[in-house]
Amino acid sequence: MKYNKFITGVPAVSEIGLGAWQLGVNSGWKGMSEKEAIDMVAYALDSGVNFFDTAPNYGHGSSELRLGKALKGADRDKIVVNTKFGHTDTGTTNYDASYIRTSLEGSLQRLQMDYVDSLIIHNPPMSHLDGRTNDHYAILEDLKAEGKIKAYGASLDTFEEMKLLMETTGAGVIEAFFNIFHQDAARAFPMALEKEVGIIVKIPLDSGWLTGKYTEESTFTDIRERWSKEDIITRGRLVERVRAIIGPGRDMAKTAIAFCLAHEAVSTVIPGNISRDQLRGNLESAEQQLPQTMVEALESFYKEEVEALKLPW
Repeated sequence: MKYNKFITGVPAVSEIGLGAWQLGVNSGWKGMSEKEAIDMVAYALDSGVNFFDTAPNYGHGSSELRLGKALKGADRDKIVVNTKFGHTDTGTTNYDASYIRTSLEGSLQRLQMDYVDSLIIHNPPMSHLDGRTNDHYAILEDLKAEGKIKAYGASLDTFEEMKLLMETTGAGVIEAFFNIFHQDAARAFPMALEKEVGIIVKIPLDSGWLTGKYTEESTFTDIRERWSKEDIITRGRLVERVRAIIGPGRDMAKTAIAFCLAHEAVSTVIPGNISRDQLRGNLESAEQQLPQTMVEALESFYKEEVEALKLPW
């Protein structure tokens, strides 16, 4: 496992982190028992994973609870934990600055921890990202001074959001929506490097499409029911284009994760896992190093064939 710089004052983080959405119950994806969740975390730790991403709304708090139980015996000084604010453990949203401290205290209680390494605002409205007009960032700075968090930031989807946050706040972390089909965030990577902002890549497999297992004939019965038939046909055709670019013999999922890791600004990538085998495959992705020509070909593919489509999440 390779480890990358994340934020000042915390350990370098494993290139592959564990996204803990699937650890919780009622997550919108295939669920797992508490024992399976704890076993998954134990396997991740044994495999060298030291970065864990969770949130209050994942499984209505059960992701944080299970992650806290699973990490109880681990060396806290070597573990890096990111949680979020904005989507609550009751399934509602509350982005009010006055709720930040309450939300964090609830997370710390569920995680059985005295601090989290990073606290990020969970996909906030763009109006909340301007540090010149919001009270959120003064409160987050207070939490840093108190030792409750080491850094703060936001989970974001676009270059414009990332740029505004970095220009107007002391954010040290961004969880960015970035994959072969969604590369807008990469335009903010040079600024992130300059400002030493750690980048967590979310949704690197485009909710399963970049595993290569879905086609334009696929149907979905979980959270992915949001896609229209037209969306599915479009993505199915794009998957075939990616398959042609990477060529035979390359695993698409591992290539998709390796593509994210090929960008210097990226600290860690958090693919979802619902089984130990999936986690093992994702960990193997870090062993691949894509030729620069392939990285460039996939970037050109996005620019020429995907960007104008404005694919929905």
